[in-house]
Amino acid sequence: MELGTTWLGLPLKHPLIASASPLTGSVEAIRRVADAGASAVVLESLFEEQIDLEAMALDDLYHVGADSFAEVSSYFPETSRVYHRPEEYLDLVADARKAVDIPVIASLNGRTRGGWLDYAGKLEKAGAHALELNLYQLPHDARISGAEIERNYVEVVRTVKQAVGIPVAVKLSPFFTAPAHFLRQVAVEGGADGLVLFNRFYQPDFDPETLEIVPHLELSRSAEVRLPMTWIALLYGRVPADFGLTGGVANAQDAIKALLAGARVVAMASELLRHGPERIGQIVKDIQQWLVEREYRSLFEMIGSLSQKKAADPSALMRANYMKVLHSWHG
Repeated sequence: MELGTTWLGLPLKHPLIASASPLTGSVEAIRRVADAGASAVVLESLFEEQIDLEAMALDDLYHVGADSFAEVSSYFPETSRVYHRPEEYLDLVADARKAVDIPVIASLNGRTRGGWLDYAGKLEKAGAHALELNLYQLPHDARISGAEIERNYVEVVRTVKQAVGIPVAVKLSPFFTAPAHFLRQVAVEGGADGLVLFNRFYQPDFDPETLEIVPHLELSRSAEVRLPMTWIALLYGRVPADFGLTGGVANAQDAIKALLAGARVVAMASELLRHGPERIGQIVKDIQQWLVEREYRSLFEMIGSLSQKKAADPSALMRANYMKVLHSWHG
């Protein structure tokens, strides 16, 4: 059974890739993910804020006097392993290229037009096969319209595409007034080679005991697959870009749904954090068995076969299905 696919023009041995997570933040971890069978790896993200802090030399200020008196060491922000300094991140890209024989995709996470975008070119020079641009913003300013936010995003993508010669995928949230129109803009006007649906909106939590705002993360679940699956199925063949699905993929059934919708790759993180990168191998085997049982000759025969463009009943993906869903509940 031929499980090969392509993503951003890169040939992959199968559609399961490791998305950005702590499992892709060091050379040792990346090597483990590759050995477990991932067809590509998206490195842990480099954030706009990290680059801006470096530019302002605040990182050095964090350490001034930190070792002078042991009792004051707790006053200084803890620098976590998760947060690479920009130059260290470039080294990670270069070292990962040498360590594994699968595509290494760098990840930039930001939201504005600024000097941090220069790092797109630096990541290419460091050896990244491709770049995933993670556009993440909470539109909290009531004075800024949705149209303005969308124009800014498209301009950020266009700027990155002009700065590099490697392919660029854009990872976006579902929170847009007209996602279909906007995603087409990102591909056509911005020039994105691929669209990854969707990044997650991480909500903080309130601690009623300490009266503090605290970070809160729950790993994704299979039920979350349906939202990106639906949008990919609606847009497959209508937007000129490769589609990747991320969020909630926990087993072969989830991955198969993504492929039937039209995804070329399925990005995984939460399931690998739960059970280890070795989970990839079992899911690949299960996908292969499913294809063999249904007499598919290759993966490309199934990709997009349940998209709106190819479905026997296109209305099933649109409002006509709304009433059916509501009436499908049996207590």
